[in-house]
Amino acid sequence: MAGDPRRWQIGLVGYGEVGRILAEDLRQQDIKVAAYDIKLGGEHGAPLKEHAAKFGVTLAASHAELTAKSDFIISAVTASQAVPVAKACAGAINQGTWFLDFNSASPGAKQRAAALIDGAAGRYVEGAVMTSVPPYRIKVPLLLGGPGARELEPLLNTIGFAAKVASDKLGVSSAVKMCRSIMIKGLEAMVIESFTTARAYGVEDAVLASLAETFPAIDWEKQGAYCFQRVIEHGRRRAEEVREVAETVREVGLTPWSAQGTAERQAWVADLADEGLFGIKGTKEFARSADWRTEADRILAKIKR
Repeated sequence: MAGDPRRWQIGLVGYGEVGRILAEDLRQQDIKVAAYDIKLGGEHGAPLKEHAAKFGVTLAASHAELTAKSDFIISAVTASQAVPVAKACAGAINQGTWFLDFNSASPGAKQRAAALIDGAAGRYVEGAVMTSVPPYRIKVPLLLGGPGARELEPLLNTIGFAAKVASDKLGVSSAVKMCRSIMIKGLEAMVIESFTTARAYGVEDAVLASLAETFPAIDWEKQGAYCFQRVIEHGRRRAEEVREVAETVREVGLTPWSAQGTAERQAWVADLADEGLFGIKGTKEFARSADWRTEADRILAKIKR
Protein backbone atom coordinates (compact mmCIF):
# COMPACT_ATOMS: atom_id res chain seq x y z
CA MET A 1 0.00 0.00 0.00
CA ALA A 2 1.26 3.49 -0.84
CA GLY A 3 2.82 5.21 2.17
CA ASP A 4 1.80 8.73 1.19
CA PRO A 5 -1.99 9.08 1.78
CA ARG A 6 -2.17 11.60 -1.05
CA ARG A 7 -1.31 8.72 -3.38
CA TRP A 8 -3.88 6.33 -1.95
CA GLN A 9 -6.72 4.87 -3.94
CA ILE A 10 -9.60 5.71 -1.61
CA GLY A 11 -12.78 3.65 -1.70
CA LEU A 12 -16.06 5.07 -0.44
CA VAL A 13 -18.74 2.59 0.56
CA GLY A 14 -21.87 4.72 0.57
CA TYR A 15 -22.29 7.61 -1.85
CA GLY A 16 -24.94 9.58 -0.02
CA GLU A 17 -24.59 13.12 1.29
CA VAL A 18 -21.51 12.36 3.40
CA GLY A 19 -19.83 10.20 0.77
CA ARG A 20 -20.28 12.82 -1.94
CA ILE A 21 -18.91 15.61 0.26
CA LEU A 22 -15.82 13.57 1.09
CA ALA A 23 -15.39 12.66 -2.58
CA GLU A 24 -15.51 16.32 -3.63
CA ASP A 25 -12.95 17.41 -1.04
CA LEU A 26 -10.61 14.52 -1.79
CA ARG A 27 -10.83 14.96 -5.55
CA GLN A 28 -10.03 18.66 -5.10
CA GLN A 29 -6.63 17.41 -3.91
CA ASP A 30 -6.31 15.12 -6.95
CA ILE A 31 -6.62 12.05 -4.74
CA LYS A 32 -8.01 9.03 -6.56
CA VAL A 33 -11.50 8.13 -5.33
CA ALA A 34 -13.81 5.23 -6.18
CA ALA A 35 -17.27 4.60 -4.74
CA TYR A 36 -19.92 1.96 -4.42
CA ASP A 37 -23.52 2.39 -3.30
CA ILE A 38 -26.37 -0.11 -3.50
CA LYS A 39 -28.53 2.67 -5.01
CA LEU A 40 -26.36 2.77 -8.12
CA GLY A 41 -28.27 -0.12 -9.63
CA GLY A 42 -31.74 1.30 -8.95
CA GLU A 43 -33.97 4.19 -9.91
CA HIS A 44 -32.12 6.58 -7.57
CA GLY A 45 -28.75 5.90 -9.17
CA ALA A 46 -28.80 8.59 -11.86
CA PRO A 47 -27.90 11.57 -9.61
CA LEU A 48 -25.05 9.55 -8.08
CA LYS A 49 -23.66 8.70 -11.51
CA GLU A 50 -23.92 12.35 -12.59
CA HIS A 51 -22.06 13.48 -9.47
CA ALA A 52 -19.32 10.88 -9.99
CA ALA A 53 -18.85 11.95 -13.60
CA LYS A 54 -18.66 15.61 -12.61
CA PHE A 55 -15.97 15.08 -9.95
CA GLY A 56 -13.99 12.28 -11.53
CA VAL A 57 -15.02 9.53 -9.12
CA THR A 58 -14.79 5.95 -10.40
CA LEU A 59 -17.86 3.84 -9.65
CA ALA A 60 -17.50 0.19 -8.68
CA ALA A 61 -20.04 -2.55 -9.38
CA SER A 62 -19.83 -4.22 -5.96
CA HIS A 63 -18.36 -4.07 -2.47
CA ALA A 64 -15.76 -6.63 -3.48
CA GLU A 65 -14.64 -4.75 -6.59
CA LEU A 66 -14.26 -1.51 -4.66
CA THR A 67 -12.47 -3.15 -1.74
CA ALA A 68 -9.98 -5.09 -3.82
CA LYS A 69 -8.78 -1.91 -5.55
CA SER A 70 -8.57 0.34 -2.47
CA ASP A 71 -5.68 1.27 -0.18
CA PHE A 72 -8.05 2.97 2.24
CA ILE A 73 -11.79 2.36 2.66
CA ILE A 74 -14.35 4.65 4.27
CA SER A 75 -17.69 3.10 5.21
CA ALA A 76 -20.33 5.84 5.29
CA VAL A 77 -23.70 4.08 5.12
CA THR A 78 -26.83 3.98 7.26
CA ALA A 79 -26.29 2.83 10.84
CA SER A 80 -27.97 -0.55 10.41
CA GLN A 81 -25.59 -1.44 7.56
CA ALA A 82 -22.32 -0.87 9.43
CA VAL A 83 -21.75 -4.56 10.23
CA PRO A 84 -23.14 -5.96 6.92
CA VAL A 85 -20.84 -3.61 4.96
CA ALA A 86 -17.83 -4.72 7.01
CA LYS A 87 -18.78 -8.32 6.23
CA ALA A 88 -19.20 -7.56 2.53
CA CYS A 89 -15.79 -5.87 2.36
CA ALA A 90 -13.90 -8.39 4.50
CA GLY A 91 -13.96 -11.04 1.81
CA ALA A 92 -11.96 -8.92 -0.64
CA ILE A 93 -9.87 -6.64 1.57
CA ASN A 94 -6.12 -6.62 0.99
CA GLN A 95 -3.71 -7.22 3.84
CA GLY A 96 -3.01 -4.04 5.77
CA THR A 97 -5.72 -1.97 4.06
CA TRP A 98 -7.21 0.65 6.37
CA PHE A 99 -10.98 0.50 6.96
CA LEU A 100 -12.46 3.63 8.58
CA ASP A 101 -15.96 3.06 9.92
CA PHE A 102 -17.69 6.45 9.66
CA ASN A 103 -21.06 5.08 10.72
CA SER A 104 -23.20 6.03 13.70
CA ALA A 105 -23.37 2.57 15.24
CA SER A 106 -23.25 1.27 18.82
CA PRO A 107 -19.95 0.29 20.44
CA GLY A 108 -21.00 -3.36 20.19
CA ALA A 109 -21.68 -3.03 16.45
CA LYS A 110 -18.29 -1.38 15.92
CA GLN A 111 -16.59 -4.22 17.76
CA ARG A 112 -18.37 -6.81 15.58
CA ALA A 113 -17.39 -4.92 12.43
CA ALA A 114 -13.79 -4.69 13.62
CA ALA A 115 -13.63 -8.44 14.19
CA LEU A 116 -14.66 -9.03 10.58
CA ILE A 117 -12.15 -6.62 9.05
CA ASP A 118 -9.23 -7.43 11.36
CA GLY A 119 -9.98 -11.14 10.96
CA ALA A 120 -9.45 -10.72 7.21
CA ALA A 121 -6.07 -8.97 7.77
CA GLY A 122 -7.46 -5.46 7.21
CA ARG A 123 -6.93 -2.63 9.70
CA TYR A 124 -10.18 -1.41 11.27
CA VAL A 125 -10.47 2.02 12.91
CA GLU A 126 -13.74 3.40 14.21
CA GLY A 127 -14.64 7.00 13.52
CA ALA A 128 -17.26 9.01 15.38
CA VAL A 129 -18.48 12.09 13.49
CA MET A 130 -19.22 14.62 16.21
CA THR A 131 -21.50 17.09 14.43
CA SER A 132 -23.31 17.68 11.14
CA VAL A 133 -20.99 17.12 8.17
CA PRO A 134 -22.18 19.76 5.62
CA PRO A 135 -20.99 22.90 7.47
CA TYR A 136 -17.51 21.43 8.11
CA ARG A 137 -17.20 19.06 5.15
CA ILE A 138 -14.03 16.94 5.38
CA LYS A 139 -12.96 19.02 8.42
CA VAL A 140 -15.87 17.73 10.52
CA PRO A 141 -14.61 16.84 14.03
CA LEU A 142 -13.82 13.12 13.96
CA LEU A 143 -12.96 10.95 16.97
CA LEU A 144 -10.92 7.84 16.20
CA GLY A 145 -10.80 4.62 18.19
CA GLY A 146 -9.05 1.27 18.08
CA PRO A 147 -5.51 -0.12 18.12
CA GLY A 148 -4.62 1.53 14.79
CA ALA A 149 -6.14 4.94 15.57
CA ARG A 150 -2.89 6.68 16.55
CA GLU A 151 -1.16 5.52 13.38
CA LEU A 152 -4.04 6.52 11.12
CA GLU A 153 -4.64 9.96 12.70
CA PRO A 154 -1.72 11.85 11.05
CA LEU A 155 -2.36 10.13 7.71
CA LEU A 156 -5.98 11.30 7.71
CA ASN A 157 -5.07 14.83 8.74
CA THR A 158 -2.55 15.00 5.88
CA ILE A 159 -5.44 14.73 3.42
CA GLY A 160 -7.67 17.27 5.12
CA PHE A 161 -9.54 15.45 7.88
CA ALA A 162 -9.81 16.84 11.40
CA ALA A 163 -9.24 13.56 13.22
CA LYS A 164 -8.35 13.13 16.88
CA VAL A 165 -7.74 9.91 18.78
CA ALA A 166 -10.27 9.24 21.53
CA SER A 167 -8.96 5.88 22.66
CA ASP A 168 -6.90 2.86 21.66
CA LYS A 169 -9.88 0.79 22.77
CA LEU A 170 -12.72 0.08 20.35
CA GLY A 171 -16.13 1.46 21.31
CA VAL A 172 -15.06 4.53 23.26
CA SER A 173 -15.40 7.10 20.46
CA SER A 174 -18.73 5.54 19.41
CA ALA A 175 -19.97 5.77 23.00
CA VAL A 176 -19.20 9.51 22.97
CA LYS A 177 -21.11 9.90 19.70
CA MET A 178 -24.07 7.80 20.83
CA CYS A 179 -24.48 9.57 24.17
CA ARG A 180 -24.31 12.93 22.42
CA SER A 181 -26.99 11.78 19.98
CA ILE A 182 -29.41 11.05 22.81
CA MET A 183 -29.40 14.80 23.37
CA ILE A 184 -29.02 16.18 19.83
CA LYS A 185 -31.41 13.87 17.97
CA GLY A 186 -33.71 13.96 20.98
CA LEU A 187 -33.81 17.75 20.82
CA GLU A 188 -34.79 17.58 17.14
CA ALA A 189 -37.66 15.22 17.92
CA MET A 190 -38.80 17.30 20.89
CA VAL A 191 -38.73 20.53 18.86
CA ILE A 192 -40.96 19.00 16.19
CA GLU A 193 -43.36 17.57 18.76
CA SER A 194 -43.42 20.66 20.97
CA PHE A 195 -43.61 23.28 18.23
CA THR A 196 -46.23 21.44 16.15
CA THR A 197 -48.42 20.92 19.23
CA ALA A 198 -47.97 24.56 20.27
CA ARG A 199 -48.95 25.63 16.76
CA ALA A 200 -52.13 23.53 16.98
CA TYR A 201 -53.11 25.26 20.22
CA GLY A 202 -52.07 28.71 18.95
CA VAL A 203 -49.53 29.19 21.74
CA GLU A 204 -46.28 28.96 19.78
CA ASP A 205 -45.26 32.58 20.44
CA ALA A 206 -45.66 32.13 24.19
CA VAL A 207 -43.73 28.84 24.13
CA LEU A 208 -40.84 30.34 22.15
CA ALA A 209 -40.72 33.37 24.44
CA SER A 210 -40.54 31.07 27.48
CA LEU A 211 -37.78 28.97 25.89
CA ALA A 212 -35.82 32.12 25.04
CA GLU A 213 -36.05 33.26 28.65
CA THR A 214 -34.79 29.90 29.95
CA PHE A 215 -32.16 29.32 27.22
CA PRO A 216 -31.26 32.83 25.98
CA ALA A 217 -28.20 31.63 24.04
CA ILE A 218 -30.39 29.73 21.55
CA ASP A 219 -32.26 31.42 18.69
CA TRP A 220 -35.34 29.20 18.92
CA GLU A 221 -36.89 30.41 15.66
CA LYS A 222 -33.72 29.53 13.79
CA GLN A 223 -33.22 26.32 15.75
CA GLY A 224 -36.80 25.29 15.06
CA ALA A 225 -36.40 25.76 11.30
CA TYR A 226 -33.12 23.85 11.33
CA CYS A 227 -34.55 20.91 13.29
CA PHE A 228 -37.52 20.58 10.94
CA GLN A 229 -35.25 20.82 7.88
CA ARG A 230 -32.80 18.17 9.06
CA VAL A 231 -35.41 15.66 10.20
CA ILE A 232 -37.53 16.05 7.07
CA GLU A 233 -34.47 15.49 4.88
CA HIS A 234 -32.61 12.90 6.95
CA GLY A 235 -35.18 11.44 9.34
CA ARG A 236 -34.79 7.90 8.02
CA ARG A 237 -31.05 7.90 8.57
CA ARG A 238 -31.45 9.62 11.93
CA ALA A 239 -34.04 7.06 13.07
CA GLU A 240 -31.62 4.25 12.27
CA GLU A 241 -28.86 6.02 14.16
CA VAL A 242 -31.04 6.53 17.21
CA ARG A 243 -31.99 2.86 17.19
CA GLU A 244 -28.25 2.25 17.49
CA VAL A 245 -28.24 4.79 20.31
CA ALA A 246 -30.97 2.79 22.02
CA GLU A 247 -28.86 -0.34 21.62
CA THR A 248 -25.94 1.51 23.20
CA VAL A 249 -28.12 2.34 26.20
CA ARG A 250 -29.30 -1.27 26.46
CA GLU A 251 -25.69 -2.46 26.42
CA VAL A 252 -25.16 -0.84 29.85
CA GLY A 253 -28.43 -2.21 31.26
CA LEU A 254 -30.70 0.86 30.96
CA THR A 255 -34.05 0.92 29.20
CA PRO A 256 -33.77 3.52 26.37
CA TRP A 257 -37.15 5.19 26.75
CA SER A 258 -35.98 8.57 25.40
CA ALA A 259 -34.00 7.11 22.51
CA GLN A 260 -36.85 4.82 21.48
CA GLY A 261 -39.28 7.75 21.39
CA THR A 262 -36.82 9.85 19.42
CA ALA A 263 -36.35 7.08 16.85
CA GLU A 264 -40.11 6.73 16.40
CA ARG A 265 -40.64 10.46 15.91
CA GLN A 266 -37.77 10.74 13.42
CA ALA A 267 -39.07 7.73 11.46
CA TRP A 268 -42.62 9.14 11.53
CA VAL A 269 -41.45 12.38 9.92
CA ALA A 270 -39.46 10.35 7.38
CA ASP A 271 -42.63 8.45 6.47
CA LEU A 272 -44.46 11.74 5.87
CA ALA A 273 -41.57 12.96 3.72
CA ASP A 274 -41.74 9.76 1.66
CA GLU A 275 -45.44 10.39 1.11
CA GLY A 276 -44.58 13.80 -0.37
CA LEU A 277 -46.11 15.87 2.44
CA PHE A 278 -43.20 18.32 2.46
CA GLY A 279 -42.73 18.58 -1.29
CA ILE A 280 -40.75 16.70 -3.90
CA LYS A 281 -37.52 15.11 -2.73
CA GLY A 282 -34.46 16.12 -4.67
CA THR A 283 -35.68 19.63 -5.48
CA LYS A 284 -33.89 22.70 -4.13
CA GLU A 285 -36.95 23.69 -2.12
CA PHE A 286 -37.33 20.37 -0.31
CA ALA A 287 -36.65 20.64 3.44
CA ARG A 288 -35.45 24.22 3.11
CA SER A 289 -38.34 26.23 4.57
CA ALA A 290 -36.97 29.09 6.67
CA ASP A 291 -40.15 29.08 8.79
CA TRP A 292 -40.88 25.91 10.75
CA ARG A 293 -44.57 26.90 10.86
CA THR A 294 -44.93 26.01 7.18
CA GLU A 295 -43.96 22.42 7.88
CA ALA A 296 -45.88 22.23 11.16
CA ASP A 297 -49.03 23.37 9.33
CA ARG A 298 -48.53 20.62 6.75
CA ILE A 299 -48.29 18.06 9.53
CA LEU A 300 -51.39 19.38 11.28
CA ALA A 301 -53.38 19.42 8.02
CA LYS A 302 -52.36 15.80 7.45
CA ILE A 303 -53.46 14.79 10.95
CA LYS A 304 -56.85 16.48 10.52
CA ARG A 305 -57.43 14.65 7.23
